[in-house]
Amino acid sequence: MRGLGSARSGTGEFWRQRLTAVAGVPLTIAFVVIVVGLLGRNHAAVVQILGSPFVAVVMLLFITTICVHMRIGMQVIIEDYVHDERHKLFLLMANTFFTVAVGLASAFAIFTLSFKV
Repeated sequence: MRGLGSARSGTGEFWRQRLTAVAGVPLTIAFVVIVVGLLGRNHAAVVQILGSPFVAVVMLLFITTICVHMRIGMQVIIEDYVHDERHKLFLLMANTFFTVAVGLASAFAIFTLSFKV
């Protein structure tokens, strides 16, 4: 059958998702440690901790890694289970816009805390 074989383009996304999964493990552990460390603290202490450069960088790396991983994972699900091409295109675009919006909103919050704007 012509046109139904491998497009030879899925390997990059496969490895990118595996890479973000591996990078996400230590970053998720760091995120949980940071959040647990914030429990019971007042607002000023939380702002000070989240605004510190090291914590801000860890949080930005976590956000970036998780958003890329989420976008790739949802893209694979949409491509596998949505068969109508128009719906698939719409959902793939919505998936990208959603993950970019989540990433930018999260990064904006971290930058706001870091720069005390």
